[in-house]
Amino acid sequence: MEKISDTRRELLAIMAALGAGSASTALAQDPVKVAPRNFRVALENDKVRVLEFYSKPGLGLCGQGKHWHPAHLSISLTPVKARVTLENGKTIVAEDKAGTVFWAPAESHVAENIGKNDAHGYIVELKDANWKPST
Repeated sequence: MEKISDTRRELLAIMAALGAGSASTALAQDPVKVAPRNFRVALENDKVRVLEFYSKPGLGLCGQGKHWHPAHLSISLTPVKARVTLENGKTIVAEDKAGTVFWAPAESHVAENIGKNDAHGYIVELKDANWKPST
């Protein structure tokens, strides 16, 4: 079981990141830097950047609040149920089984882990001419 101090530390880190500079600057920060307990770079070279992520129920799934991803491949290592609000305001509920792999173009969205379990997976960002890291 996770210690309260660990959870508090994560929340304080997120709050500090969101409070640093302007809101647009905070939202544009790399999740690996903003939430290192939830994201890590598993592999990076000149072709791809692979992010490993963890999410608790009720929290952001692959980023906090509205965030952006370059064109990417997502791989669910655990079952996950997510509510995703797209840039156009449309909301969908997605349920993936462990092992689900899907492609997504570059996009902004809000994604929340609405399942009862922790989520764990990978995001493979393709470094094309328009690449910039997820935010």
